[in-house]
Formats: sequence, structure tokens, C-alpha cells
Amino acid sequence: MEGIESKKVAVLCGGWSDEREVSISSGTASAQALREAGFAQVDLLDIADKDFVHNIADRGYDVAFVALHGRYGEDGCVQGFLELLGIPYTCSGVLASALATDKAMAKDIYREHGIPTPKEVCLLRGDEYDVVDLVGRVGLPCFVKPVSSGSSYGITHVKEASELADAIEEAFKFDTRILVEAAVVGTEITVPVLGNERTQALEAIEVRYETEFYDLSVKYDDPSKHHVTPPELPEDVVERAKELACRAHQALGCSGASRSDFMVDADGIPYIIETNVIPGMTPQSLLPDAARRMGLGFPELCRKLIELALERGARTTQN
Repeated sequence: MEGIESKKVAVLCGGWSDEREVSISSGTASAQALREAGFAQVDLLDIADKDFVHNIADRGYDVAFVALHGRYGEDGCVQGFLELLGIPYTCSGVLASALATDKAMAKDIYREHGIPTPKEVCLLRGDEYDVVDLVGRVGLPCFVKPVSSGSSYGITHVKEASELADAIEEAFKFDTRILVEAAVVGTEITVPVLGNERTQALEAIEVRYETEFYDLSVKYDDPSKHHVTPPELPEDVVERAKELACRAHQALGCSGASRSDFMVDADGIPYIIETNVIPGMTPQSLLPDAARRMGLGFPELCRKLIELALERGARTTQN
């Protein structure tokens, strides 16, 4: 797509979620990368700014680069607003964003499309529950997590039944619905995907850590300490995970980019944990790292996301 560098780009970041600071880091890095890619008009906008609505509506932007994480940015809210303004935007649309962000709904869609995912129980705030019953249904160890929170906020790795009630209470601090989910013991890998209808899986990355799980202390640390490519798994297992990541991208209706996280058990079965519709875009993030390992530098990756946004926007307008 020639000449897109003349497009005026608004990079959206910040917001009100628990992931505000991470979003600002993603937005700042992405804006700089777009300038390096040749875009002359790139503005960084915090959606929590009191003048944001006027700025995005009145400045004549051709495309929005969404670098938001968490509520109001990754869940379809800002995407709906951009739809009303008629501004094409990177990554997934309203429905796909909402579905992928809701881990309980996403797991239903995974199963409908034959994508293995750990068994779980969904609880609403105020529900009565029995610890023995929960352990009987999902087993131990397990994870307790908010349905719609990201960046590992509110997640507890539960090893003993006595820890479950406190973990549930902690998760409810972040959401009104939570999951008690079976923990798959094995190797954690992640598979980024690029594309709209036609998808391409990037390099799979094995994620290693010494903490209980892939938490904030690891996610934003030096990636060379934690990212292993290719994963130390049989090639057919990695290829199966790539196939499932593309299937998840399509089943959820994702666009532009997504990143699906898997746990691979001792039998070599990849179980999908979640699909991120706006993957992190900091220098330490997994999507830029996977793209770089395939010869696609950060500025080129950001340009590619703009291309996919404009492609999707043009198709939507034609329809």
C-alpha cells in the first residue's frame, strides 16, 4: 500500500484501566516507531484527557493506532466510538474486542471451534460456592482470575484448597465475574497472529519464568531473560499451536493482530489460555519480539498494522 505515510495518525493510549501506565508505554513506543517508519503526522492522545473527544473528532485523523489495554480500550468501547466517527483503527472491531476480553465468553467460542482450553467455573459476585465442589470440578493446582482484567491483575495461583477463598476475594476486587480455572502443567508459549481474513502466525515464543506465573515482574523485564525462540518443543506441537492461534483469531473475528497464549501439557496438547486483541507494544513485548525474529522490525510492524487498519476500514466503507 503506497503513500500511507501521508496519513494523519492518532495513537490512542492511557485511559482509566489498571493497565494505564503500560498503555502509555505502548503508545509512546508505537508513535516513535511510526515516525521512524516515515509517518510525518503522528499525535499521541490520552483518552482520559478532558479534551480527547474534541481532539479526535476535530483534527481530521485518517487512522487511529490503538495502543490501549484493559477496560474502555481493549474491550470494544473506544472501537465503537471510532466507528461512530468513521475513523479506521488498528486491531479488532467492537464485537471481537468484547468477546476476546471476556475470558468466559472466549472459552465458549474456543470450544465451539475445537480449540482445547482448560476447564473452568465462572462465579458472579455474591454467588455462594463450596470450596470442595470447586476443587472437585477443576482440580488443583488452579488459577483464580478476573474475567475481563489484563496484565495479570487479580490472578492467584492456588495450590491448596485452603487458599481458594482468599484468591476468590482478591479476584473480585478487579471484576464482578471471575474464573476458577484448571492449571495446565507444562510449557507456556505464545503465538502472535497478523492479518484480517487472511492470517499469518508469527514465530512462537516459549515464555520462561521463576515466578508462580507470567506476572508483571516478568512481562516488562528484559525479554532475553524470558523469551525462547523457537520453543523447546517438538516442531509438530509448535505448528499445531500456530494453527490454533490462527483459528482463534478467526473464530473471535479478530483483525490486524492478536496474540494467543497456550500451555502445552506433557502429552504435547496446546491448551489456549486467552487471546489478546491489543498485544503489548513496548520494547519488551512479545508481538514485537516475534515480528523482529521474522525480520519485521518495530517500525515496519507498526506500519503493517496501519495497512491492515486501512484495508479493513476501506472494506467496511464499501459494504
